[in-house]
Amino acid sequence: MTTAVERLHAALEGRPADRIPVFCNLLDQGARELGVPLRAYYASGERVAEGQLRMRARFGYDNLWSLFYVGKEAELLGDAEIVFAEDGPPNVARHPLQSFDDVARLEIPRDLSTHPALAEPLRCLRILRREAAGKHPICAYVTASTTLPALAMGMERWMGLLLSGPADVRDELLAKCSLLVQRELELYRAEGVDVLLYASPFGSTDFLPYPLVRDLVLPWVERDLAPGGTAGVVYYGGGARLGPVLDLVQARTGVGAFYLGPEDDVAAAKRAVGDRALCAGVINDIRLIDDAPATIRAEVTRIVAAGMPGGRFMFGTVLMPFGIPEANVRAMLDAAFELGRIARP
Repeated sequence: MTTAVERLHAALEGRPADRIPVFCNLLDQGARELGVPLRAYYASGERVAEGQLRMRARFGYDNLWSLFYVGKEAELLGDAEIVFAEDGPPNVARHPLQSFDDVARLEIPRDLSTHPALAEPLRCLRILRREAAGKHPICAYVTASTTLPALAMGMERWMGLLLSGPADVRDELLAKCSLLVQRELELYRAEGVDVLLYASPFGSTDFLPYPLVRDLVLPWVERDLAPGGTAGVVYYGGGARLGPVLDLVQARTGVGAFYLGPEDDVAAAKRAVGDRALCAGVINDIRLIDDAPATIRAEVTRIVAAGMPGGRFMFGTVLMPFGIPEANVRAMLDAAFELGRIARP
């Protein structure tokens, strides 16, 4: 019987498998599964691991997450305040960098394995590895150095610094954020993670013009990834389109997998990277809240039909909203399982 890890490796290498890999990112839903509030859920690595294992077993998709919530990385950059909702992902309420002087004072922890903000995520990761290593891909989330400052100081302040300077403050912050990214990647590799989702929204032309992506963002992407290489790295635009930059990013970094945005043209993305990389076709999961099962199946059919020819393809979601009905989750996954069978290069 093919394991989910074997299925993923086959897709990455362009070999046939029983079906394409199917990733479904149900994070907050684990709290509902265990019947606890989100604040209590994310306070415990054991709870998050149990929620992940239960959700995967219930729905049958391939992957498991050590990610708690995206704003968690702000806690690695200083005194961040996190706000918890009842029915959605936690977010950063108070950013750790309130002034340019804070940038100068910022120190990146040398040993992230002992950082309090990662104690429970690492506990979760080690449980997942114990229960599922070699069977299901275990995923970790790392925010790119050019996007981390948005978590550290807020989007508006970071956009102003990025585009207008002072350049010395911008570059100092980027250098420190890149060091954090390098240390996160090193830690997760040491912990046995299978998939390193490298989130680089500012590496998409949905955020910045192409010349700035090429000349400002890509050098920092290269710096982030240089120490450990690209093994296990999946380049992700945070749900933004990657199509216009795919060839550029692949040529500059050698990344072997791209997690597209819902608005990307899957067939065009595959033509852009050819047999050099895997592409994940990603559904717009916000629409799953209201769409009828038949509409969902039609959208999965469209994505899979565009991606299957030539192999090196998988199906995925973004960060599934809390309010998606279970019937719609099942409609999406049933279609992906059925339509993605007998994947051949």
